[in-house]
Amino acid sequence: MSSRWLALPAFAKINLSLELVGRRPDGYWELRTVYQSLTLHDRLRMRLRRRSGIEVRVPGGGAPAGRGNLVHRLLTRAVRALGLRRGVEVEIEKLIPAGRGLGGGSSDAAAALVGLLRLTRTRAPEEELLRLAAGAGMDVPFFLVGGRALGVGRGEDVYALDDGAPATCLLVCPPFPIATRAAYAWAAGLTLGRRAAIIADSPEGRAGAGNDFEPAVFSRFPELGRMKSALLGAGASQAGLSGSGSTVYALFSHRAAAERACVAGWARAASVFLAETLPRAGYRRALRWGVVQR
Repeated sequence: MSSRWLALPAFAKINLSLELVGRRPDGYWELRTVYQSLTLHDRLRMRLRRRSGIEVRVPGGGAPAGRGNLVHRLLTRAVRALGLRRGVEVEIEKLIPAGRGLGGGSSDAAAALVGLLRLTRTRAPEEELLRLAAGAGMDVPFFLVGGRALGVGRGEDVYALDDGAPATCLLVCPPFPIATRAAYAWAAGLTLGRRAAIIADSPEGRAGAGNDFEPAVFSRFPELGRMKSALLGAGASQAGLSGSGSTVYALFSHRAAAERACVAGWARAASVFLAETLPRAGYRRALRWGVVQR
């Protein structure tokens, strides 16, 4: 017999800045990034079941089901690490576009971990939860923190920051994804100094703290650079590539300005979403989750 269903949101993120510091001895890139949660979210439903095993369904598509989903990977690790006996059933309604730098898969996984703890009334040390999250993916630990946070290392070391001023975020999601592995390979083709110079000298790099993926990605997809410039011209206080792309975001202090930018001709060839920045307290309330702080 299965338990009751538990509903949870899984919120998107943007990267307000992203610096590729250098290559690590293990071959990965050392990152320094500032994450920001948004109100755009996927919807998860979860319940325990008597028999063992993890079942992950995505009825509307938009992400892999079963073992191919990050939720399956993290829950499998968590059930084993926490010594739980019952299986878990998860349904995901995808609203966050995949492969666009918005962290939807990582957020789904973190929300599922929170849901597992709530369903089983299990408590675990924060270090163990962060370790489990980091083992599933480098962005996953951020989604145990939420709000605005600094990510270092591969992105898995996360430190809560003070929330910024509320803002409306316009997300422009082109019809094509960008594979993270490919973006890193492109970035590796430019020296760190060359990337920094391009960011400093280009119109696309003058607002905001910058994203070191932009030179490599914009050189291959110049329409993304034009989108960023158009958003800054529309009055955005900050705009840029989120993660390794392909989403270009823009922050506006007034929602009406963001709504006006939505109807621009260049936006019609993309999926456009309006969201609000989500402070940590609101993030915690929505998940009914004790936020990890350091």
